[in-house]
Amino acid sequence: MGYYHKSLSSLFGLDQVVLFAFSLVYLHTFKSPFVVSSKQMSLMNTEVKDVEIRQGDVERPQFEAVTTLCDSQAIRSVDFHPDGKLYAVGSNSKTFRICQYPQISKIRQGAHPPAVLCKRTKHHRGSIYCTCWSSDGELIATGSNDKTIKYMRFNNDTDQLVGHEVELNMHDGTVRDMCFLDDSSTKSRLLVSGGAGNCKIYITDCVTGTPFQAFSGHSGHILSLYSWTNAMFVSGSQDKTIRFWDLRVNVAVNTLDHDCRDSAIKSSSVTAVCVDPTGRLLISGHADSSCMLFDIRGNRPIQRFYPHNAEIRCVRFSPSAYYMLTCSYDNTIKLTDLQGDLAHTLSSVVVAEHKDKAITIRWHPTDFSFVSTSADKTATLWALPSS
Repeated sequence: MGYYHKSLSSLFGLDQVVLFAFSLVYLHTFKSPFVVSSKQMSLMNTEVKDVEIRQGDVERPQFEAVTTLCDSQAIRSVDFHPDGKLYAVGSNSKTFRICQYPQISKIRQGAHPPAVLCKRTKHHRGSIYCTCWSSDGELIATGSNDKTIKYMRFNNDTDQLVGHEVELNMHDGTVRDMCFLDDSSTKSRLLVSGGAGNCKIYITDCVTGTPFQAFSGHSGHILSLYSWTNAMFVSGSQDKTIRFWDLRVNVAVNTLDHDCRDSAIKSSSVTAVCVDPTGRLLISGHADSSCMLFDIRGNRPIQRFYPHNAEIRCVRFSPSAYYMLTCSYDNTIKLTDLQGDLAHTLSSVVVAEHKDKAITIRWHPTDFSFVSTSADKTATLWALPSS
């Protein structure tokens, strides 16, 4: 039986034996594959419309640059506000900005500078490596090679930062990536962070500003983190492993490496990880220019493929997971179609390109658009050409 992304039940059969020791707790953290929220349906309809726009096109049109933010140095990080109205950008120049997302339909032809609502120079003492917004938009955090994390409160009504920033100093190396674990029912906000140095992953309670948990296990720099529930997250490392973590367990609940049976992980650093919205499918990017698709429920690899010609720096599912974006040191951003049999050859096309290494990408939460950052000192918002 093939892996059909359109039918999750065929890809992730409920009668499969789940190999995690904590399987009962783990499985209950996922939504039913047969329940689709109105928001998810809206996202699906948006992406299906875009599929129809490109259907039958051999080349498939590239996304157009809508806005371009220029800096004096490479721009490493970007993240959208959860409602999509803003995006935050951090650069090697230590500058932090919050930009307004434009009305795409009203943009004239050609890229224009975005409206910058907030700009902080020397926000860190070093380059800003990562930027992350909480799911309610009320906190935004940045990490740097100055070994610190800063997080700030954000007023969603005035679109302004408020109060004093909080600085965290528990890391002893570059903070490479972060993600929030938010629980809307309890208003708890936990920040997961990792990077170089002792290679530990720290959990910080942002209400009290206190790091209260540290996970050990990686032996190389942690290059990527991603969460999909208020308790689960995954990490990718220079030690060539992917580890799944649960806040309720003190050790990694599953580890993927090249020694695993049927493993699609080769001897290559894991530079990027992402999980689809249902929590059933993992995509990882690697230094050898490869991507791996992994069935989380079945605990087995689906396939490994090579969409780029150089190291992959970031991977992201589209909001309804019909597509995947990857960006690479080959300067390109590629779109991979995930509709159909995931075990068969996947189609990847160049949809955008920078003049230098592409570093990170983020999909807009609802629109079929994305922002990418690059060593060419720009952060560019891309969208499909208007009809």
